[in-house]
Amino acid sequence: MLAFTFPGQGSQKPGMGAPWVDHPSWELVEHAGEVVGLDVASLLTEADQETLTKTANAQLATFVLSLVVLDAAERVGIVPAASAGHSLGEYTALVATGALDYEGGLRLVAERGSAMQDAADQAPGTMAAVLGLDDDDVAAACLRAEADVWVANYNAPGQVVIAGDPDAVSAAGVLAKSLGAKRVMSIAVGGAFHTPYMAPARERLRKALATATFREPEPVVVANVDARHHGDPSEWPSLLSAQLCGPVRWRQSLVALYESGARTFVELGPGAVLTGMAKRTLTAGDVRTFSVATPDELERLVEALAPSTAPSSGPAALVQPGAGAPGERYAMTERLIVSPVTGPFTPSPACLPAVPTLKSQRVDVPSRAPIHLRVGDLVGWAGDAEIRSSFAGVLEDVLVLPGERVVSGQPVAWLTATDDLDRPAMGAH
Repeated sequence: MLAFTFPGQGSQKPGMGAPWVDHPSWELVEHAGEVVGLDVASLLTEADQETLTKTANAQLATFVLSLVVLDAAERVGIVPAASAGHSLGEYTALVATGALDYEGGLRLVAERGSAMQDAADQAPGTMAAVLGLDDDDVAAACLRAEADVWVANYNAPGQVVIAGDPDAVSAAGVLAKSLGAKRVMSIAVGGAFHTPYMAPARERLRKALATATFREPEPVVVANVDARHHGDPSEWPSLLSAQLCGPVRWRQSLVALYESGARTFVELGPGAVLTGMAKRTLTAGDVRTFSVATPDELERLVEALAPSTAPSSGPAALVQPGAGAPGERYAMTERLIVSPVTGPFTPSPACLPAVPTLKSQRVDVPSRAPIHLRVGDLVGWAGDAEIRSSFAGVLEDVLVLPGERVVSGQPVAWLTATDDLDRPAMGAH
């Protein structure tokens, strides 16, 4: 089973968007600039390290680039069975799974970054990584410092981040070393994130979250706060609010993904920090990890997944082959229906029973009558453009939500081949 993970603030670096400028998925960057009124393209291609270190810039840039990488992965048909994101990355995961639409996610991330920057200016703080000490001893060191310092991230075994007042963080670091920590490394950030120092930002974020529309994530998203997946849309505003002042339970989230069946972990976005954490946390021999930050890395991921991506019960790790061996893609029994253009998705009435937002309304999902599609049948619309099936088969699922923005080439549905699937229509995907 395939799981996507999305990085948080700290993974950004100058020029990280440059490899994607000529890729079709770059259109997400242009759209982001229109929504938030900032030159996001410049942040991703021209901004220096000082500019990118600012909280508001770092969060927006990381969020947008991660979704560019996701969009590129979706264009080649890679579909996960579960997802999670580290801190800011949780917003990326929610957009990736349709719990938030892209524009709504952009506005929340912009407000979150601005609010956190203001909170950091009001109460200057810092963060440090404690290496080689177990979780309980790190927490004990914070308590013994008897000052404003708390555990902020449980990243991996022997890797815990603390945050708070600079002097208190330093004192807790000394105590951690006395308890056996191998190293205490300061982290170049602009505030004490995931601590009570972010309380002013939390108040602003709550107001923004109250105006956002949440849907059921498809597939599931594991939350930072409790390392559990939450399908009820009404729970996510409080989870995101709590996350701002509470520790990120990332190690526990990786374990939860593994226990739910995930064995391949793919980090989408700048850097490879989460990939390193996964390797350190999930040491079983059946785990594979990948990081995708460039088009070349995406190509290598497709090559790595291709031999083992014939799904038996759904698109958990579905890869649509590229121009490899002649006829390769037509030998598959699973078919992807893709959008011909960019625009908001509207399902056709015939396909409504397979739309994700209606799943919670189904009394008995297994009893749903099969939806048979013929070549040319209408699946829905992307804006005003029709999306018609290039194949015949049984519609297993619609992969996007009504109103969700899809881009040209993005998979919107998948079906299982039937006997009349001998030839795809001309130009089929």
